[in-house]
Amino acid sequence: MENCACCFDMTGFHGWDAAAMWEDIKFDTKHFADIERLAIVGDKKWQQGMATFFKPFTKATIRYFDHDDAAEARKWLGESQPGN
Repeated sequence: MENCACCFDMTGFHGWDAAAMWEDIKFDTKHFADIERLAIVGDKKWQQGMATFFKPFTKATIRYFDHDDAAEARKWLGESQPGN
């Protein structure tokens, strides 16, 4: 995987259990330089703060979108893809 764009939809998300967090850490470590853009979609203030929290763990450009703006998030991610 290289130069991909990802959407992390946190709508209704309440947190990780230990096993899920470990799997996320392994994925993040393996793909640190592969993700070009990361859109975080959510509906709570703390989820917006996750955009700042994630920055040291990736080279990706990270942007938060409110759940009502999920279509805008997908559009923003598509802008980063070659040929668009």
